Amino acid sequence: MGQTRDEQAAYVGRRRASVAAPESGTPTTPYVGKRRAATPTLERPTLTLPAEPIRVPAARVEQPTPVPVTPGRRRADVDTTTIERVLAETYPDARCELDFDDPFQLLVVTVLSAQTTDKRVNAVRPTLFAAYPDARAMAAADRETLEGIVGPLGFFRAKTESLLKLSAHLVEHHDGQVPARLDDLVKLPGVGRKTANVVLGNAFDVPGITVDTHFGRLARRFGWTEETDPVKVEHAVGALFPKRDWTMLSHHLIWHGRRRCHAQKPACGACPVARWCPAYGAGPTDPVAAEKLVRTEGRA
Repeated sequence: MGQTRDEQAAYVGRRRASVAAPESGTPTTPYVGKRRAATPTLERPTLTLPAEPIRVPAARVEQPTPVPVTPGRRRADVDTTTIERVLAETYPDARCELDFDDPFQLLVVTVLSAQTTDKRVNAVRPTLFAAYPDARAMAAADRETLEGIVGPLGFFRAKTESLLKLSAHLVEHHDGQVPARLDDLVKLPGVGRKTANVVLGNAFDVPGITVDTHFGRLARRFGWTEETDPVKVEHAVGALFPKRDWTMLSHHLIWHGRRRCHAQKPACGACPVARWCPAYGAGPTDPVAAEKLVRTEGRA
């Protein structure tokens, strides 16, 4: 049922009275305009700190796994041609450091270069070939005279014997000319694959890998092979490079071995291919100390 007007008026009166007379002790706020709804007061929660501070572990950043660097093992992530390219840029004048005018001279001076330096061989070359310009002349040489010319090179008796037999073989089997085939060259007295490849690559432009002590040492340091036998080193390294590059590859490694990558104390801190070399650290890595080890020309 609806309320009468009198009931409604009485209700309104009671509401106004309750608002005008708040409870005892409660402050009053003057009423201005339309009364706004009271905003409830929120109690702040009490924060209780732990006795020990909470340690939040730092975010873990994944680091790339370093490539293991082991002397004598090839870096799988480095193209072998990178080292050869940098060495070619470092030694643009790399060549055979033995002086010669023809294949016979190169064959002879290469045989004489065993256990001595190229400089010493180059020093006796003019006298030697002035006396014996070709294989026929050398085959007929007086032994003592020949020994006297090659004497400063060491092992002069053995070297004299090799030159006499070598020259006689050329005269008897090749009409005094140096053959341009590996199989024929290695049949000559005192001639192995190293000497044969020197002659082929530098006198006949036939690609060949010259595995001397420098080449073998660097091939192992670069991780291109673990072999120590020169023939096995030749085949292993030859499989990594195009045949057309073999001769210049030999020059670059030999020049680098003579000038920086020494057997006992390589100049690692002054090496142009240090960043790709598994044997980095075999010698001084300090640039100043390493630079003192660099030679402007080779010894052997």
